Amino acid sequence: MTETDSRENGERQGIQSVEMAMRVLLALETGGGALSLSAIAQASGMQPSKVHRYLVSLGRIGLTSQDPASGLYDFGAAMRRMGAESLRRTNEVAVASGHAMQLRDRTGHSVNLAVWGDRGPIVVSWAYGTRPLPLTVRVGATLPLLTSSVGQVFLAHLPESLTDEVLGGELRGKEAEWTSERLAATRAQVREEGHVVTHSGVIPGIVSVAAPVFAANDPLPLAVSVVLPESLATAEHLAEVTGELHDTVAAASHELGYLS
Repeated sequence: MTETDSRENGERQGIQSVEMAMRVLLALETGGGALSLSAIAQASGMQPSKVHRYLVSLGRIGLTSQDPASGLYDFGAAMRRMGAESLRRTNEVAVASGHAMQLRDRTGHSVNLAVWGDRGPIVVSWAYGTRPLPLTVRVGATLPLLTSSVGQVFLAHLPESLTDEVLGGELRGKEAEWTSERLAATRAQVREEGHVVTHSGVIPGIVSVAAPVFAANDPLPLAVSVVLPESLATAEHLAEVTGELHDTVAAASHELGYLS
């Protein structure tokens, strides 16, 4: 065996050791709480004696800890610090925008991403599709709460204390149309179905489907919407687009550390 082969084998062995340690950490993650040695061994598919050696090493650097009273293992202080720092560094808009672009490519329709601002939902990203639309949306535009699909996503998922001021302004003169019962029913429907569909809500002849993206370190969701011409929004195609949207927001939320 040459020196190069020996060095490469050593590097592979070192990487394998890291992967084995990650199996122990992933077992703790999926366990949802402190676990016994036998439970970690079963979840990781490793022998208890081997798992114990990894736990000793991981414990020395603070990635795991053991409760002296119960003997159960859990994440250590260093792991908690690393997790918090990782979440702090995550750019939710960049992650969600990447998934939104993929959604545009899969469906061919225009896709936008919005965040909550002081005066309502703000468009922070707009990717035009291959189907022409009779509108131009600029980044920074504010969308209405009541009539846009994106707005209704925020209406349903944000605390009312955040939306009340914006909602109050939109309700002036529309109290008879948007009763408290209708608002409550709208919120409940959006939460139950996981998405909103509006027909000519903001622009005549336009259908918009929106759904929320959640992040583990941010109580405020983002909203992704697909925009398509009414002429293309058959029941079958709308169901297909909605399915793609659900897959997109689920993948983005997962990457952002959200556990549904």
